[in-house]
Amino acid sequence: MRLRYSGAVAALAASALVLAACGGDGDDEAAEAPGTVAFYTDKAAWEPQFLEVSDVSESSLGLGLDFTGYSDADQYSAFIRQAFRTDEKPELFTWHTGSELEDLVAEGLVAPTTDIWQAAIDNGDVPEAMREYFTVGEDQYCVPMNAAYWVMYYNKAIFDEHGLAEPTSWAELMTAADTLLAAGVTPFYETNILFSFVWFQTLLAGTDPELYNALSSGEASYTDPGVVEVMNQWRGMLEAGYFGDPGDQTTPQDQLKNGTVAMINFGTFLSGQLNSVDMVSGTDYDFFIIPNVNAELPQTSLIFETGPMCTAEEAENRDTALQYADWWMSEEAQTAWANARGDVSFNPKALVNDEQLAALNEEASAESYLLLERYFEATPVPVLAAALDGFSAFVTNPGDPMPILETIQAEADAYWSSQG
Repeated sequence: MRLRYSGAVAALAASALVLAACGGDGDDEAAEAPGTVAFYTDKAAWEPQFLEVSDVSESSLGLGLDFTGYSDADQYSAFIRQAFRTDEKPELFTWHTGSELEDLVAEGLVAPTTDIWQAAIDNGDVPEAMREYFTVGEDQYCVPMNAAYWVMYYNKAIFDEHGLAEPTSWAELMTAADTLLAAGVTPFYETNILFSFVWFQTLLAGTDPELYNALSSGEASYTDPGVVEVMNQWRGMLEAGYFGDPGDQTTPQDQLKNGTVAMINFGTFLSGQLNSVDMVSGTDYDFFIIPNVNAELPQTSLIFETGPMCTAEEAENRDTALQYADWWMSEEAQTAWANARGDVSFNPKALVNDEQLAALNEEASAESYLLLERYFEATPVPVLAAALDGFSAFVTNPGDPMPILETIQAEADAYWSSQG
């Protein structure tokens, strides 16, 4: 049986869980139905895709997902943290890598998955390079719920009209942008809501990946010359008109379909969104890996994001939940998930139906690419909040980046000093 909740209904489920844990005899509480794993996520909109994979797991594993979805991230985070203080610890739940995962591990709340990771790596089900993002101390925790790579999507009709080919260098990318701009076509999508960090991420990772990583660990400053140089490069692009209106509330998929912009720097989950507006992969749109800004780098920086699927250490059905997590890493599970979502998978053996995504899935594991965690996950939460505010203001009214960088660095100083 798979219970389906979302939004306000999930909030009622949270209240019921807390009340049940605070009163009554534990022996009277209803046990979890056999053959299901209680699963909680802040991705309520993905319910159909999760349940599609649940159908596969019911047939293959004898276990399905008992789904509870939240639409509000803050409500979800509060619910999960509260659940750890009850007798009904979450069996499977989605979370975040970085400092938020480290906080749960420090409190002993999350079950280790070191053996699952080693088996998956040995079996070729996950790239070795991804392990570090799920590592706290000497052990791994949780498994990847999903993966997405950040690439450049483009409108094929616009490229064909202007005689453009997929660029293989930064110089070629900027030449293509100049060609489009001269023809009255806006080259790139931009936004001042949530994803305002994307071009900072692209420019810095493609210029100096060591500096990019050092920012996330507090080993570098936002006022360092290399960061300031990247911000000024971004400013030049903004002022030259390379980007669309960052305040345009039209969805990115519609902007690409309508030709409002020719290219969108986005995660591969955009493929599913483009398909939803009747664009056809390989016919109406395609994508390419964004070339490095610095052509001398030995590897091409490739941004990826992943969200963990975790199990509470003291969950009643801990072992069953970990069995499901182990299956989730498999080729069978990831083939079902990737095709349900219209996206890539962290598992290079997953049989992805979309030819372009399938090629990327295989290519991303090559040694010529350096996988770098998305800025959103790599950056501590207080620092990220300041950065998103600053970048949003910057893309809306580009100017001297130093005041913004100083504000972000002040938050970074406060955060890292609190870590001891």
